Amino acid sequence: MEQRPLIERLARHLAPGDSDSWQDHVEDAASLLALLKSPDDTMREVGDARIWDAMIDAALRERWAVAPGSQAGEPPAGTDEEGEIALPPDSVGGNRADWVHLHRSEEKPK
Repeated sequence: MEQRPLIERLARHLAPGDSDSWQDHVEDAASLLALLKSPDDTMREVGDARIWDAMIDAALRERWAVAPGSQAGEPPAGTDEEGEIALPPDSVGGNRADWVHLHRSEEKPK
């Protein structure tokens, strides 16, 4: 199980007892990862927030590799995966995960 992408492991964890439906939980796993993207003060004290951010971005990009056909819970076109940040049509290329690179926090690591 450790060799599987983090997002797949989370989705499988969210589908206990129904191992055939784990792909239905990929969107839930992506939501959890998106919440984890911003480290809290305690986390920032012991690590590099830029590295954490890059690691979470990489895990989120795996979403389309592990469940490419999943349309459940798909956000409206032209927004980030939470549906909160509007993206102009020309800001995202063919890779649906490109948006994660468009909005970097301006907050300086402590």
